[in-house]
Amino acid sequence: MRGLRGIDVVVLAGGLGTRIRGVLGDTPKVLAPINGRPFLDHLLDHLAALGAGRAVLSLGVGAKMVMDHLDAGTPPLPVVAVVEPAPLGTAGAVRHAMPGLRGDPVMVMNGDTWLEADFAAFLADHDRAAKPVSVLCVAVDDISRYGSVEVAPDGTVTRFAEKDPDRAGQGLINGGALLLSARALERLAAGTGPSLERDFLAELPPGSINGWHARGAGFIDIGTPDSLAQAGGVLPQGKTET
Repeated sequence: MRGLRGIDVVVLAGGLGTRIRGVLGDTPKVLAPINGRPFLDHLLDHLAALGAGRAVLSLGVGAKMVMDHLDAGTPPLPVVAVVEPAPLGTAGAVRHAMPGLRGDPVMVMNGDTWLEADFAAFLADHDRAAKPVSVLCVAVDDISRYGSVEVAPDGTVTRFAEKDPDRAGQGLINGGALLLSARALERLAAGTGPSLERDFLAELPPGSINGWHARGAGFIDIGTPDSLAQAGGVLPQGKTET
């Protein structure tokens, strides 16, 4: 299962985690204990098993705790920690990490999301589409919590819809993983907005984004107390085999 073919993966793990602070206290979301191990350990094992070249951790709040945890063990793949000087938002975090990124494309993923999908097929579809950006999309029963992604039959993303409690039902959402080509990173570097979705993806010229539907993907984010409690039933009980 070497689908990520040695690429850099930027893990966005600098958020405040305000929705689950009542559960975790000062512990960063990425260190949330699940099945007896910090979420980060599960995630790094998973990325190593998928064949990622390096994990580039974008850290902010709680960065010292995360770095101390990394220093106390031996990660299963090379890890580079990049600490934000102040909260920069998702787009700002990628810009801050950009000088140290290698290769084309790079993958950017949310540090509070667990994804089990055919990443080799995701990369192949990115190559096929030849667009600056590809978004891994997953189907959920209720889009109201996430917002949604509208994708044309040829795979072109036509719209990102903001989350709306009044707009529920099944649909595709951004699963929390993006492939960014070198030209996409150049455009991102030239911008200033803090949000990847609102200030970067939504501002790209029409037809610039490929949406790949990861059918049957395993997906959970740990950003709320309910989803964090459910994560133990989704994540591995032990180490992911490489």
